[in-house]
Amino acid sequence: MSDLNSINYNKLKSLIEVNSRINLNYADPDSLLVSNLESAMQLVKCEAATLLFYNPETKSYNFEACTGDKKDKLMGFSVGKNSVAGWVYENKGFVVINDITSDDRFNPEFQNLGGLNVRNILAFPINFKGVCLGVFELINKSDADGFGPEDFSIVQIIASQASVSYHTLLENKKKQNQLDYLQEKFGKDYHTFIAKNPAIISLLKNIREAGETKSSVLITGESGVGKELFAEQVHIQSNRKDKPFVRFSCASLSPTLLESELFGHVKGAFTDAQTGRKGRFELADGGSIFLDEIGELPLNLQAKLLRVIQEKKFERVGSSQTISVDVRIIAATNRDLEQMVKEGTFRSDLYFRLNVLPLNVPPLRERKDELADFADFFLAKFRKETNKNFIDFSDAAKKAMLAYMWPGNIRELENTIERACIIGRPPFVQVKDLRLPVDGSIDYDLVQDAVSSSDKTLKTALNNFKREYITKILEENNWNQTAAAKVLDIQRTYVSKLMLELGIKK
Repeated sequence: MSDLNSINYNKLKSLIEVNSRINLNYADPDSLLVSNLESAMQLVKCEAATLLFYNPETKSYNFEACTGDKKDKLMGFSVGKNSVAGWVYENKGFVVINDITSDDRFNPEFQNLGGLNVRNILAFPINFKGVCLGVFELINKSDADGFGPEDFSIVQIIASQASVSYHTLLENKKKQNQLDYLQEKFGKDYHTFIAKNPAIISLLKNIREAGETKSSVLITGESGVGKELFAEQVHIQSNRKDKPFVRFSCASLSPTLLESELFGHVKGAFTDAQTGRKGRFELADGGSIFLDEIGELPLNLQAKLLRVIQEKKFERVGSSQTISVDVRIIAATNRDLEQMVKEGTFRSDLYFRLNVLPLNVPPLRERKDELADFADFFLAKFRKETNKNFIDFSDAAKKAMLAYMWPGNIRELENTIERACIIGRPPFVQVKDLRLPVDGSIDYDLVQDAVSSSDKTLKTALNNFKREYITKILEENNWNQTAAAKVLDIQRTYVSKLMLELGIKK
């Protein structure tokens, strides 16, 4: 707070405006730091500003960005360890030198570079978690008195803001580079796979161990847990990774068309069969086929699929010619196939042939340790698609996502973040942007807070709950008290009364 107290009102206002502009308009890490550099020069009012990065190969500090009239002369210049930048980088500290001739850390070669005639310097590091990311130097204060306490306070704030934003961008860029690498290696048809939870890592281990086999795989789990991504991993981690990977949903077509899509047909096989066509099994020959929603496959096609698994043979619709294929079958379902077997709606022999390598994917509510990574990934994806420069989720939004049970799993999380990016305003995704169902997003930490509070009376606990609950309803309805009253099934006047009593304010 002392930093803010030493800055006059007009400069503080400018600092807030600059900070907002930086957060909203960066495109990559380097351009962000250049924006910070220009902001520092504008607020401190100096002749030039530079950004230096350490080059470990040459053990020198290179000028990577410069502002001011002499910037073309400064670009490409470098200084060694025994310099102002070197001292700042090594010590991760600020330096104010108002008489450059009296400080031996200043490089004399830099003195008359481009006619700059350096008189004084204010240098400061971009630190993040004990690591120096770069060094800013502000050169030649316009005021004859040199750099003062107010300048120092301004650059401290800019340095703090720049370090967090820059680190965030570096992490996002790193993730994007990893995604680009995977897409280049395996093709853009494959999804990024995030694994941190021990149960998921164990499943991946099983997949790798079974990579050299031809055994069928049955992936089970709730809707939206990412069964298709596990099917991709089964293929990518196998010796068939360079062969076709064909996807097909058994719930997408009528029984007649299903058979044609899976096994192909010859010309004239049915009314609209004007030409012959290969089925998905022929297209997948040598590779893998992913049969999603296998529980929806009709009984007559279950028998044909069983033959393909056992004999690797089938006939196209309308043909008696037998076709042989070498295909690994990966099936998935969110239904209870064992119960369907008991009910006679799914063949037991097919079930046992599919269930050679069972993979049960746990729901997202059991994988909360991965939720932040999923959220960051989707935020980066939809930030790009919506062309909105979101930095992160607010702390309240992160807390709400962790408290919510996500019955729709990862698919629901993805849709939620996409919607939040569409309706939200940068730089942070707020709780109200998520629009989570109230009954699933109550902050359960309230219970712990109530227990650990010095006032453990039921009245206090209930009031805390009311405050949290009513606030969430108001946020869901954009603080429209009439709309909130309808959801709460109470009078609008009572909503106003409760807001007053509980201290609820927008």
